[in-house]
Amino acid sequence: MLKKRELQDCQALYELMVHPDVFPFVRHKANSYEEFLFITKQTIEAEERGELISRTILDEWGNPIGTINLFDIEDGAGFLGTWLGKPYHGKGYNQIAKDAFFNELFYERSINTIFMRIRKVNVRSTKAAEKLPYVTLANETRKQLWEAINQGEDIYNLYEISKDNYTLYAMRQQKLDDEQQRKEA
Repeated sequence: MLKKRELQDCQALYELMVHPDVFPFVRHKANSYEEFLFITKQTIEAEERGELISRTILDEWGNPIGTINLFDIEDGAGFLGTWLGKPYHGKGYNQIAKDAFFNELFYERSINTIFMRIRKVNVRSTKAAEKLPYVTLANETRKQLWEAINQGEDIYNLYEISKDNYTLYAMRQQKLDDEQQRKEA
């Protein structure tokens, strides 16, 4: 479902990224394939330096369909950035990718907090974030950070995912899965 970023995936990812429903919400925009290659190379190097964590999201056949990233890592926290190609919207890939990525971040990588900044105009992402039981709106509880991300033209909501909240969610899900398996047996 996830793999480390590789230059060989750039052509497929670039074609998905430039769709008008996707492009406005991509953090590192590229206006040409060559620029996307360069940005991907920089991303791979930044991960080697410990500045970010970036993965390619794959479909069930191993095709690249988007990326999921943790940017601006500092003191065990960072900002989530995810995009999927338009043909893959609404098909469950986003949640599967997030679960795999969060498991890596929280249990393999010393990350304790994941922040999401979502433009208030991005209704689709806002609704998706607010459905997740482990996500907390942090505009008030992290007011300084919320104010810092709203210095520009765009206005954002700030959401927080703590390792503790995610762990509780994962434990509940495991319990529900176990109960379902027992009923089916």
